[in-house]
Amino acid sequence: MADTTITASPGPADNRFPPQVKYIVGNEACERFSYYGMKSILALYITTVLLKTKDQATTIIHLFGFANYFMPLLGAWVSDRFWGRYNTILWISLFYCAGHGVLATSDLFGVEGKVYCLYAGLALIAFGSGGIKPCVSAFVGDQFKPTQSHLLQKAYGAFYFSINFGSFFSFLVIPRLAREASYAWAFGVPGILMAVATLIFWLGTKHYVRRPPSRETRTAGFLEVFVHAATAARGPGDRGFWAPARRTFSAAEIDAAASVLPILGVFALIPPFWSLFEQSNSTWVLQGEKMVPVPLTGMAATLLGWLFGKEISAEQMQSTNPMLVMILVPLLTLAVYPWLRRWVTPLRRIAAGMFVTAVSYVIVGYLQQRIEAGDKLSILWQIVPYVVLTLAEVLVSTTGLEFAYSQAAPTMKSTIMGFWLLTVAIGNLLVSAVTAFAGGGNHEASVTSGRFFFYAGLVAVVAVLFMGVAMLYRYRDQTSAAAHAAADNQRPAGGS
Repeated sequence: MADTTITASPGPADNRFPPQVKYIVGNEACERFSYYGMKSILALYITTVLLKTKDQATTIIHLFGFANYFMPLLGAWVSDRFWGRYNTILWISLFYCAGHGVLATSDLFGVEGKVYCLYAGLALIAFGSGGIKPCVSAFVGDQFKPTQSHLLQKAYGAFYFSINFGSFFSFLVIPRLAREASYAWAFGVPGILMAVATLIFWLGTKHYVRRPPSRETRTAGFLEVFVHAATAARGPGDRGFWAPARRTFSAAEIDAAASVLPILGVFALIPPFWSLFEQSNSTWVLQGEKMVPVPLTGMAATLLGWLFGKEISAEQMQSTNPMLVMILVPLLTLAVYPWLRRWVTPLRRIAAGMFVTAVSYVIVGYLQQRIEAGDKLSILWQIVPYVVLTLAEVLVSTTGLEFAYSQAAPTMKSTIMGFWLLTVAIGNLLVSAVTAFAGGGNHEASVTSGRFFFYAGLVAVVAVLFMGVAMLYRYRDQTSAAAHAAADNQRPAGGS
């Protein structure tokens, strides 16, 4: 086990990344390839191979999304309380690999057996992916000494780039593999990449700095302090919600726990955004199936054929998002945000992102109207809403994590990451609920113009409410909102 003692004395190495960071970044690129590669083919696999309806496919995909983003609460708790981040990442990754293996063997069975393999495989992947999700990004920060804090933004930039690099190629390669080879290979290759990700992470073992869990440091976590404050008997002199806990916990533990609730108040309005964003892997793919693929011929086939194959399909259009993220994140954080820093605070950015999200669904709804009218639209028309939705993602997702990390107490950052990912889980659950109860007996209602316009209106209303939150929120450290806007810390997004 690596020495956990961190010195603050500066030296020549303080301007270089710790060498072990490359193992974590490599692990993340392979893991994201495996996750998004598998997810990229789910919608059409469920409807064409398992013979389910569009509504059933939408429900399955978003219940999986709910489980995947609910599990970080468990992963963060186990990591912070018992195992530490290294052990949590390594051991839970094995369940992740097993889930891909189950999906890859589904071709050995009939349709009913394939359905059971799908459920079992997705359950294992949700446990594995969700369990490690809140630990990996925090583990990156663990590797840097206090005298290297100036390198963290670049480190998280590289980390975030690796996420989108891996997912970009998975959206291109895996759908093509499913189309030209088999679903067994299309599910198997992501499993191989997850095994490679685990191996890369393990190779850095002797180099890692490991922070001890709270069981060893005897530090109370948020839930422990919160439950005690909510349930303990109140004395005659107790004033304020946290007063009963002050008799048991230190001032630092109370202050850390108190930093969480205001952030959760902001998070409460985020799930509708994820309800829309997460459908780019479900209803948008099902819409694209009814559009005209783009055949690659001539020079286009020479330049792009090695990536796309013979044509650009609906599943491969999902690669538009990570490609645009890799362009928009540096453009906005290095050019646009500094230029607008006086007016564009983090919470205002999020509100703007929600309005932009609504616009993307107005466009998708319009395209669906054209399809319902019998028009034959090229799949390339989906580039327009993808551009708009990706801009919204950068405004909401990366900014949300910047805000949360700047406002949370240092000991609560993993906890806040878990709650941020919970907003993605609730967003997926909302899609499943709407699909289940608003279909009116039509099992194809999830891919209709009316449903897309409904989602646009929903997030527009939430954006108006969020504007009120942005105006009322008081920053924890009492610095100006403009100063926070200038920070532009590129934290990795929960839904990428």
